[in-house]
Amino acid sequence: MLSAIDRSKYILLPNTAGCYTADEAIRTLHLARELGMDELVKLEVIGDPKTLFPDNTATVEAAIRLVKEGFKVLPYCSDDLVTCKRLADAGCLAVMPLAAPIGSGLGIRNPHNIRLIIENVSVPVIVDAGVGTASDAAIAMELGCTAILMNTGIAAAQKPVLMAEAMRLAVDGGRKAFLAGRMPRRDYANASSPTAGLIE
Repeated sequence: MLSAIDRSKYILLPNTAGCYTADEAIRTLHLARELGMDELVKLEVIGDPKTLFPDNTATVEAAIRLVKEGFKVLPYCSDDLVTCKRLADAGCLAVMPLAAPIGSGLGIRNPHNIRLIIENVSVPVIVDAGVGTASDAAIAMELGCTAILMNTGIAAAQKPVLMAEAMRLAVDGGRKAFLAGRMPRRDYANASSPTAGLIE
């Protein structure tokens, strides 16, 4: 199957989805390397089979070992600042905190945590999991995320191609809004028309 893929056009991203220990994830990526797949890898170590929440401790352990072995690691993790700092310190190319449980489509459950991660880690932040519609993607980008990794939000839409286009536009719009800098939030009205020089 690999011989049928034009490797000059496509980067293959081995993924350890379904692994429940650091050793399982590392073994999976060693097998991918032996098959000649790319060294850029998505690391997932699941901690709970019902929620599919990551095992952060095992993820950090696997990331440290994989980076030392020359892999370029993109780790899926919780929206936990300390874990993200440890993954960045381990040499991961980015951190990929979840917005919500995998496949849930619940959107950004904790924007405050995502913002803290963006402000305090030295690598790109890619939201991974939980994006359900275009407005979720726009919010993630407005927070300052570098990118969004999505699957179910598009694949499970009634019109996937149309949803993919909506996601692209939302990512573009959200990024531009972040770069533009939003107006400050205020508790009370602030007149946008001048109040000086009015006729008495």
